[in-house]
Amino acid sequence: MRQVYPISRSEFLRMGGLGGAALVGGPLLAACTSVVQSTAEKTGEVPATGAQVDLSLRLRVTTSEAQILPGALTQVWRYQGEVLAGDAQALQAIPGSYLGPVLRVKQGQRLRVELVNEVNEQTIVHWHGLHVPSEMDGHPKDAIGPGQTYTYEFTVRNRAGTYWFHPHPHTLTGPQVYRGLAGLLLVTDEEEQALGLPSGEYDVPLVLQDRTLDADNQFVYLPNGMMDRMMGFLGERILVNGQPDFTLTVERRPYRLRVLNGSNARVYKLGWEDGAPLTVIATDGGLLERPVERPYVTLGPAERAELWVDFSTFEAESERRLVSLEWAGSTAGMGGMMGGGMGGMMGGGFDSNPIPDGAAFPVLTVRLGQGVATPGQPPTRLASLERLQESGSVNADNPRRWRLGMSRMTWTINGRTFEMEGVARDEIVKLGTQETWLFDNTGSGGGMGMMGGGMMQMAHPMHVHGVQFQVLGRSVARGAERVWESVSQGFVDEGWKDTVLVLPGEQVRVTMRFEDYPGLFLNHCHNLEHEDQGMMRNYRIDE
Repeated sequence: MRQVYPISRSEFLRMGGLGGAALVGGPLLAACTSVVQSTAEKTGEVPATGAQVDLSLRLRVTTSEAQILPGALTQVWRYQGEVLAGDAQALQAIPGSYLGPVLRVKQGQRLRVELVNEVNEQTIVHWHGLHVPSEMDGHPKDAIGPGQTYTYEFTVRNRAGTYWFHPHPHTLTGPQVYRGLAGLLLVTDEEEQALGLPSGEYDVPLVLQDRTLDADNQFVYLPNGMMDRMMGFLGERILVNGQPDFTLTVERRPYRLRVLNGSNARVYKLGWEDGAPLTVIATDGGLLERPVERPYVTLGPAERAELWVDFSTFEAESERRLVSLEWAGSTAGMGGMMGGGMGGMMGGGFDSNPIPDGAAFPVLTVRLGQGVATPGQPPTRLASLERLQESGSVNADNPRRWRLGMSRMTWTINGRTFEMEGVARDEIVKLGTQETWLFDNTGSGGGMGMMGGGMMQMAHPMHVHGVQFQVLGRSVARGAERVWESVSQGFVDEGWKDTVLVLPGEQVRVTMRFEDYPGLFLNHCHNLEHEDQGMMRNYRIDE
């Protein structure tokens, strides 16, 4: 039986979806006028006496409808935001989208967010990439039920950059993101403001996701059942900011494009169809030291890249396509069992035809206006970037190894799956130290599963909560070069990151500091189906 995630119309009306107007049209998020009273409240952090909150928000998780395809409206879940105190423009809509809102904050601001759960499942928000106390991080243990609230309060410590927020309840993260729960959180600081980068309408968020819709225009999730859970969901069409066949109309001048891979499992190899290079100015952890040029940019799920694009070099009234280029795919040793045939055998009966892993496909079309060209160049120096030396790691000679594997058809880290508050002895780190970690996807000692007569390996986008890290190096095992060489020129490892794509047969070495906040944090694969299956472990920072 196919798995479809519309909420019944009676439930939808009962939960107030029609009253929570869609984030469509204007640039500023309309204030919500109806808030369900919570039956219980969980407060993650009690602010210090006299602590001043600079921005106070209410964020409601609710149901709604969106016009995605012609015909019937699609039932979606969305975050509805309201500014309670502070800058009214801190919350902005993504025009024409059920995604969002976009939350704009400044480094050093004290932020308070009241999360209100108005849906029929438990949920919690994770501030992806932010350096916050463990109680503010959105750990699954803090998930709240229907009618409950969770109050966040923290100081924004991050550098200027593109971060995002999404749900993080265990076993439910994939379907809740899939239904529509995702928003961008954009941080600015004095260093960025001095650069004069494109702003306002020339600073454009682009959230890339793939989705499958049925004949009634409703989202279909995991149509291939067991296969989708094991491999990760791949959809039939690409949505940009929640819209199919997306066209970005621009003036002939420089733009800042903030790209988030918001897909559950798909890897993008982004490039211009005509082969022109891309100029990257920022990644997960914010601005780079200086712009870098790539023939294409490789983005695993949850990774971000900011592109500087000077559209003045394009002809007036012309069009240009951003595409995902063909590559060797994120799986290896699958014994020929991938594809719709096997999915149909192991699935729920829905006739799904996803865009194959590694296939080329269009992402969006850029349409140029008629105006006079106003050329520009990105700053030659963007930001001061501290370089962590591996010699500063307490375990530089013996990195903490995280073996990515499979056991009994379940994805694992070091042979283990998620335990809500469980921490093994080798998952404890010391506050105030720097460590080197090694994400090992070679299958050595990781308990790899067998399928179709071959070893089963996949790409895993590994995300570490509570910290930013720097990539020290990558190595690839003999026999795995084909996949690696098809995307490796698109890695941008020069800056700070919070998520790194680890290909089949690859080892990625990173280093990070554990500062400010002790407590329980997560380390997991951001293929959301892998995460929900248990490819996630706690690590604990002890004082």
